[in-house]
Amino acid sequence: MSTPEHYDTDVLVIGSGPAGGTAALLLATYGVRTQLVTKYGWLADTPRAHITNQRCMEVFRDLGIEREALEKGTPSHLMGDTVFATSLLGDEIGRIRTWGTGDESLTEYAAQSPCGMIDLPQTYLEPILLSNAARRGAVIRLNTELIDFEQDADGVTARLRDRPSGTEHTVRARYMIGADGGRSIVADKLALPVEGRMGKAGSMNIVFRADLARYVEHRPSVLYWIMRPGADVGGIGMGLLRMVRPWNEWLIVWGYDIDNPPPEVTDEAAAAIVRDLVGDEELDVRIDSASLWTVNHAYATRLHSGRVFCAGDAVHRHPPSNGLGSNTSVQDSYNLAWKLAAVINGHAGPELLDTYTDERAPVARQIVERANLSRDQFLPLFEALGVVGGGEKGISEALEAARRPDAEGAGKRRAIREAIELKHYEFNAHGVEHNQRYTSAAVIPDGTAEAVTRDDELFGRPTSRPGAKLPHAWLVDDKGGRISTLDLIGKGGFTVLTGLAGTPWADAAGILAGELGLDLRGVVIDRDAHDAYGDWSRRAEIDEEGVLLVRPDGYVAWRRPSGAADITEATRLLREALTAVLCRPAPGPADA
Repeated sequence: MSTPEHYDTDVLVIGSGPAGGTAALLLATYGVRTQLVTKYGWLADTPRAHITNQRCMEVFRDLGIEREALEKGTPSHLMGDTVFATSLLGDEIGRIRTWGTGDESLTEYAAQSPCGMIDLPQTYLEPILLSNAARRGAVIRLNTELIDFEQDADGVTARLRDRPSGTEHTVRARYMIGADGGRSIVADKLALPVEGRMGKAGSMNIVFRADLARYVEHRPSVLYWIMRPGADVGGIGMGLLRMVRPWNEWLIVWGYDIDNPPPEVTDEAAAAIVRDLVGDEELDVRIDSASLWTVNHAYATRLHSGRVFCAGDAVHRHPPSNGLGSNTSVQDSYNLAWKLAAVINGHAGPELLDTYTDERAPVARQIVERANLSRDQFLPLFEALGVVGGGEKGISEALEAARRPDAEGAGKRRAIREAIELKHYEFNAHGVEHNQRYTSAAVIPDGTAEAVTRDDELFGRPTSRPGAKLPHAWLVDDKGGRISTLDLIGKGGFTVLTGLAGTPWADAAGILAGELGLDLRGVVIDRDAHDAYGDWSRRAEIDEEGVLLVRPDGYVAWRRPSGAADITEATRLLREALTAVLCRPAPGPADA
């Protein structure tokens, strides 16, 4: 074993999915020596995760890869109306405007973020993350499998195997991140406490190519939920036709009874399922792949142990409902990477790393509970359609009843509409995506209470309170172009954000950047960017002479609504806040 003074890398990342790829890219961007290993010989070979929400796009914007994501992703206007039907050619049961594309929600989404939502399948996301990580200095090793690891007070020693040759070697790292998915070796060895249940239901994915433009171009969507008369509901409730690329690359999700032996999905059987859900027995289909997976309801209540951290599906395992999987995984790494960089570079105390679990474990629970609840919320639609216990006859009678111009028909139509309306909690859960609040030693509360005036899951609630993400507001730069408040922060550094009357805070930031050796910049609204629309003054929740201390991940760590008496007081107050947030020893009189 190498001596504690020698490290092959600062951080070893296990896994190349959204969590691992984002971690490697962030750490490399922050100048941290990073190695990423994956046991696979290539990146994602099936689309898997795809919905990419605004918060995730904000991370990509900060990393400078937003344009690449936009170029590869399907834009939001084609994500449109989620359709419920008996087949693509069959009866349409209803539609719901999704992912913020509805008339009432479009403004809500646009006001929350400078970024839009896109559909970016994992087959396109992973190469963006890994190629940029490699360009910025991360070492990427494919076909390299984690066999075992041990940690001590000074680091982690991982035993790795080169799969083609079978040779083994060790890597010594200061820290390790287990981003190795739902069957995580790292999480298992750490014995992280997990609550919930694995294997609730069985599902199969069928990736196929077929030109379905004539069936969908007039109602563009990512998701077409298919309820086939006479089909076993099983699995996640309905058959799902998911667009991968408009309109010739698709993925079907179909359930099977997990209490029975898993089905054998041959190309012929897969093609038959495709034709059945589309409703075209003559459809020209090419099957790319078929695979089985299970619906899980499990989350870790502690996300790290010692010098080893877990992120992504390793610590939150749930169905794809709400599209939270890859988005949450990216944000796990966004939370963790700057903290690792700060500790490795000597800017923060090691206790800062404990705040990763404090802040992200509640999020893991929230998104697992929400995704599974969304899955369960198909039941009212099943009941309205007569599927529960009714089979083919039940749904046929329900659809026939819904066409009647009488009281029974009106009642059936109302029940179907109300059941579909409930799915806003899956397809328009803007608050779930944006209202994550952190409570930890890396956040200094200011004693204020946050008012909740609308549904907390459906609507975003921007605020500058400590523990919340900095609100987005459009400003105007010195060239007359629009720039978001989110463009003024991040990039791996802390930001002191104030108004023109609060310039002493920005001056204090310059002093403390040198004193503490931090990437700390002062930004003055109406000096560095103009609040031309007045958006920021309406959303800031502080006076112009007040100040926000914003962390590298865009979260407000500390705020003071009013100004400081002078630069001496501003420097003292900022020093105290930074010292607390970074878990550094309090400065003595001589230091102060």
